[in-house]
Amino acid sequence: MEKINNRTLTGILLLALFAVTTVIVGFASPSAHAAQATVNLGSASPFAILSGTPNITDAGNASVITGDVGLAPATGAGIGLFCNQVTGTIYSVDATGPLPCRVTNGPLMVNAKNNLTAAYTDAAGRTPVTTVATELSGQNLVAGVYDSASTTFELTAGAPLILDGQNDPSSVFIFQAPFSGDGLTIGNGSVVSLVNGAQACNVFWRVDSASIGTTATFVGNILALNSITAANGATIEGRLLARNGNITLDTNTITRSVCAGNDTEYNAGGPIVIPGLPNTGRIIADNFLWIAIPAFVIIAALTAAIVARKKQLI
Repeated sequence: MEKINNRTLTGILLLALFAVTTVIVGFASPSAHAAQATVNLGSASPFAILSGTPNITDAGNASVITGDVGLAPATGAGIGLFCNQVTGTIYSVDATGPLPCRVTNGPLMVNAKNNLTAAYTDAAGRTPVTTVATELSGQNLVAGVYDSASTTFELTAGAPLILDGQNDPSSVFIFQAPFSGDGLTIGNGSVVSLVNGAQACNVFWRVDSASIGTTATFVGNILALNSITAANGATIEGRLLARNGNITLDTNTITRSVCAGNDTEYNAGGPIVIPGLPNTGRIIADNFLWIAIPAFVIIAALTAAIVARKKQLI
């Protein structure tokens, strides 16, 4: 077999270095990580319902809520729920509210509302934004940030809105509706459907106010500047979080959404856990090692080959 000369080996090494550098730069480049990170809810995360003022009401007191409930800055007297409706803790800023389950914790409520404000601002500032039709019925959307020309969203035409995770459970969907009023209107019987790994915990609706119609099936976290209303029989997998206004319920089922296999991102403002490759979110050290270690092995092997060739070993 013909011996490989020094010039050939040097050329191979240079090509390898170029290829490895290109891959590393590509992974480290922000443009290569266009996928959105989740919106960190911090200490607002444990809440299925978090309201501002003046109250939380439930017509007939028949709603079933899984997750914590809180009202601030209004007093606990405005919490119109019974303890047996809530699987979780009911928090108030003072010594009023439903007993025996109510817990008074003003500092926690202040922190949770501050974290909600931060999450609202975060979701409002996400880019790049794709503009879609106001009517979401029949649309099939992949992860990303969305707004509409009308600055509102509606789901009223009968066909479901489908959110497609494309087999990535960390896919994030953010809807921005800055309209002053009902920025989100979910019609009676309307459905938001998750497919291919999409999770309700990673769906965010940033609105002024929102209304969810009778028997609608809704998913996602509503981050409202003002009020949220859920009509009779509506089912929500996510959170109803109102910064300033009230939350109105009527025989609803509300379940706080938790990402499968990972609730660290919602740990009272703690760290956001970002999966390793092939996730296309932000790069972290673990992702870098997937590239750096194989690159080092390749370069070391080629360097050894050149040294051996010079010593006439190959």
